[in-house]
Amino acid sequence: MTPSPAVGTPAAARIASIDALRGLVMLLMLVDHVRDFFYLHVPVRDPMDLAATPPGLAVTRLASHLCAPVFLLLTGLSAHLYGQKHGVRAAGAFLFTRGLLLIVLEVTLVNLAWTRSLFPPILYLQVIWAIGLSMVALAALLWLPRALLVLAAAALVLGHNGLDGLVLEPGETGYVVWSILHQRGLIELPWGGMARTSYPVLPWIGAAAAGYLLGPVFAGSVAPKDRRARLLALGGAALSAFVVLRGLNGYGDPVSWQPGETPLLTALSFVNLTKYPPSADYLLMTLGVGLWLLALFETVPDRALAGLRTFGGAPLFFYLVHLWLLRLLHDGAANLGFAGPSNRVELGSALQIWLVAAILAWPLWAVCRSMVRLKRHAGGAWLRYL
Repeated sequence: MTPSPAVGTPAAARIASIDALRGLVMLLMLVDHVRDFFYLHVPVRDPMDLAATPPGLAVTRLASHLCAPVFLLLTGLSAHLYGQKHGVRAAGAFLFTRGLLLIVLEVTLVNLAWTRSLFPPILYLQVIWAIGLSMVALAALLWLPRALLVLAAAALVLGHNGLDGLVLEPGETGYVVWSILHQRGLIELPWGGMARTSYPVLPWIGAAAAGYLLGPVFAGSVAPKDRRARLLALGGAALSAFVVLRGLNGYGDPVSWQPGETPLLTALSFVNLTKYPPSADYLLMTLGVGLWLLALFETVPDRALAGLRTFGGAPLFFYLVHLWLLRLLHDGAANLGFAGPSNRVELGSALQIWLVAAILAWPLWAVCRSMVRLKRHAGGAWLRYL
């Protein structure tokens, strides 16, 4: 989530490939959230039950796996670029305050959009919560010497599955903290509800730290050709490590892959990875693809990336608007009599999910374009947070 440039800084100061990649994963997130609002009559577990999940729906879900890891990677990368311009102290302050804002938004506006209640029976702590806590943690980690930060990022991304055997029960000492860090769980809340830690944050902090370490690749002294070569090499190393670890069917993901009845099912099983919390294999695969996409966008003319950059230029604004748009569309359609027996409005196929997302992308692009223009010309400090 790149902060907007300072007052008077031309829009070209933003790095096109970063905004474009962020815009792409935001659109993939839109697809997945259309599925959440309009296709929950066909439940999708993580990892998926491929025997019960049609291939089209499986591919739809797999595409969305890029979203959170790339968001966190670009969050760290943007923090490094911000620090290069304004100083490490300013970067840490921005990360800390932005992280706290995201945490507050998760438990208020975001959960209200999902559950229709500020005090729901279950308060879901999801991706915005995870990004917020990761930003707060990175505000402290960025003061580490680079070598120690490399070790910390590697340990969090690659080593956290070694902690899978540590399972605490409600009421045990450390259960709440461990549920936030690594173990999905339910935490009691003062009003009698429960908080569901859908996104344990320990590996996500590692992804953000990895993004921060990527920052020097985008230094002005690095030639574009060299930057692309480094991005391709880093992405290739991550994907190679994924293929090796996943192929061995040992450490790397709690759920093994299995040969399927067809090559497609075998391939789907191989990339059907654990997201909650994200396994080492999951992060290696998604971050590797993200790095390759970043290298690809480095070769595309800025004008051709304009549409994606519009979405990527106001990420938090897009997130809030698209959630409330989906909520209003679903409830409006239900009130008009389009709801089924479960009082849900349901699409009929995975293809329809993509078509609805494509249609909604146009009005979302228009409002994001207005916000990007406002951020560019108004210069208000609060606009940096959108």
